[in-house]
Amino acid sequence: MKRLLTIAFALLSVCAAAQTGGITPEMLSRISQGWKGDAADKALRNAAGQVPLNTLAVNAENAAMIDTEFSDRVKTRGITDQKQSGRCWLFTGLNVLRAAAIQKHDLGDFQFSQNYSFFWDQLEKANLFLQAVIDTRTQPIDSREVEWLFEHPIGDGGTFTGVANLVTKYGLVPADVMPETLSANSTSQMSGHLRTLLRQDGLRLRDMWEQGMINAPRGAAKLSKHSDTVLALLQKEKEGMLKDVYHVLALCLGVPPTEFEWKGKTVTPVQFYKDLLGYDLEGGYVMLMNDPSREYGKVYEIQYDRHMYDGQNWVYVNLPVERIKEMAIESIKADVAMYFSCDVGKFLDRKRGVADLNNFDYGSLLGVDFTMDKKQRIQTHASGSSHAMTLIAVDIKDGKPQKWMVENSWGAKSGYKGNIIMTDGWFDEYMFRLVVERRFVPADVLEMLKQEPVMLPAWDPMYLPEE
Repeated sequence: MKRLLTIAFALLSVCAAAQTGGITPEMLSRISQGWKGDAADKALRNAAGQVPLNTLAVNAENAAMIDTEFSDRVKTRGITDQKQSGRCWLFTGLNVLRAAAIQKHDLGDFQFSQNYSFFWDQLEKANLFLQAVIDTRTQPIDSREVEWLFEHPIGDGGTFTGVANLVTKYGLVPADVMPETLSANSTSQMSGHLRTLLRQDGLRLRDMWEQGMINAPRGAAKLSKHSDTVLALLQKEKEGMLKDVYHVLALCLGVPPTEFEWKGKTVTPVQFYKDLLGYDLEGGYVMLMNDPSREYGKVYEIQYDRHMYDGQNWVYVNLPVERIKEMAIESIKADVAMYFSCDVGKFLDRKRGVADLNNFDYGSLLGVDFTMDKKQRIQTHASGSSHAMTLIAVDIKDGKPQKWMVENSWGAKSGYKGNIIMTDGWFDEYMFRLVVERRFVPADVLEMLKQEPVMLPAWDPMYLPEE
């Protein structure tokens, strides 16, 4: 009896301990004192019930339009519009190449076809997923890597590395050779169906491997799951699945041309790219990152952060923001635009097209303090690289940058004439990635790039394809 009572008391103690983390009535009474219910609280409650918080939090003392003059600016022509799609990375990458092509050949308002490159991007991403499923076939389906793959089979976001790989392999075409379609401008429905198709195909590949008998005739001996024959049959099955993906893409985006007429001669897309630009995209650029949550001076690589199975993952050297600014300024002064990505939604006044830490005062509105710095925001997934744009201008006074400007891809009516102006303080806090031509990179940074990259998993906070 004594033993039973001891066990009972022990169980009660465990239950009591397990419940100490919950909200008790006494705790709720204390917590509820956070609401005073005075006139100020009631007025804010009435407003917050009817008006968006970012409207209420507008800092009236910072409402005047920022100075729009810049000491140094890259010559660009015409604002592009990605519309209802996550292709900012593609528009930005092609805008960088477009600026170079316009300057080199005096092409006026020329544009490359985003739709052409997007077609190949989607086909390559489908193959990347399916081949990764084959490669991870021995892992349980609830492993972290396999779960991540099925969570992200395909998407319309991406990085500059994807632009470089796709252009190198498939070339480029002018915008009028493969125009935009509704599915290119608004990708959600096509992407949703492709994700479903690829997920079921991925399950099919895993099931076929597990069964160890693929398309075998009746009565045939069961094949070893590890045999080369099984792997060959999986590859054959994958190819059939990619035919379906190609069919869907052709219906939604059109069939990419194999050749076209340009200035009186017939050229292929790869010939066109080489004739128009003629330099190495994959080796001619350096990817820079400002991630204070990791050691500076080191090179990092992110698993699966690529567009092609046989392409390159995003590989970057992590540097203090001041070093990145030095290269950015040198590039702008040389009239060379850059691929730039940031956490665009933070403290952005979309109407004015100004990103400024003083645009909104959420702390005063909500009566709380927001104290995390950039490192802490990265570590907690509160901030990351979400959108790519083209860095084209800097305003330098007394030897220091005061503000920056990027060419956006949200149409000419958005922001400041299609651009976004960023204060230097905002640049420090929410800039993440910059891609610069190798010629603007100092020798010590190039030496850093010789390191063996530290491989980061796909679920790392820095895996955030720009959209």
